[in-house]
Amino acid sequence: MTKPSPLSRIRIGSAPDSWGVWFADDPRQVPWQRFLDEVAGAGYTWIELGPYGYLPTDPAVLAEETGRRGLKVSAGTVFTGLHHGPAVWEKTWAHVADNAALAQAMGAEHLVVIPSFWRDDKTGAALEDRDLTAGQWRDLTGLTERLGREVRERYGLRIVVHPHADTHVDSEENVARFLDATDPELVSLCLDTGHYAYCGGDSVKLIETYGERIGYLHLKQVDPEILAGVVADEVPFGPAVARGVMCEPPSGVPALEPVLAAAQALGVELFAIVEQDMYPCDPDRPYPIAVRTRRFLRSCGA
Repeated sequence: MTKPSPLSRIRIGSAPDSWGVWFADDPRQVPWQRFLDEVAGAGYTWIELGPYGYLPTDPAVLAEETGRRGLKVSAGTVFTGLHHGPAVWEKTWAHVADNAALAQAMGAEHLVVIPSFWRDDKTGAALEDRDLTAGQWRDLTGLTERLGREVRERYGLRIVVHPHADTHVDSEENVARFLDATDPELVSLCLDTGHYAYCGGDSVKLIETYGERIGYLHLKQVDPEILAGVVADEVPFGPAVARGVMCEPPSGVPALEPVLAAAQALGVELFAIVEQDMYPCDPDRPYPIAVRTRRFLRSCGA
């Protein structure tokens, strides 16, 4: 058997998402101590902060808890609705600042930015039109650039915008439109392989076409059969996850080996954080999956 080429520029990690964590506080989620114990036990070094308030927000406490488990933080995550224009800036910045300050204190270099959902994540009720107007696109791109500039100047972090199902930055067309309208110096992309496939995109093609814009990776796969049913039934993202649309690699799509090879070929260091959406899930389910996933990624050279 041929040994895979080492992916020397890819830094593998995992996230609270892979333990079914979507909220700062939810009785159906594993306690944060268990997440930290298990993510370290599964062989990961890097983690994300997850929803603000799930992990301790006191940097001294979090540094002690992560440090004694041999863990380091790669990024924080924020949700934004910048297409709504300047009226939402102050509220957005208050949310961003808390996350960015903690990420900076933990030595992270990135802030993952997820656009807001156009339909309710649980009920599927439309919150707004699924297509943005030209004016909304200008607000989205212009304010995202402002966010990138201010996060960099105030916290020394680089924003990486995460295309996501049920948001306005989702498909190949919308991702290309977003990238073409934003300054590469201020705005990079967090390519989530699962969400991009969920929305019909080709991750390898995106890396090869917009390589200089790829600043971060989320490794995820979708089950194509479940996805077909989700699309046919117009199921919103939350219930789609409950159906198991995001699945354990290597059983889904896209194949991660060519994605990782394309990322390695960019010639830059990239985080590749495993994120298998599983909310809600049995608390004993995530750890064995995390162990198997880490073993699979090692077999890919990562």
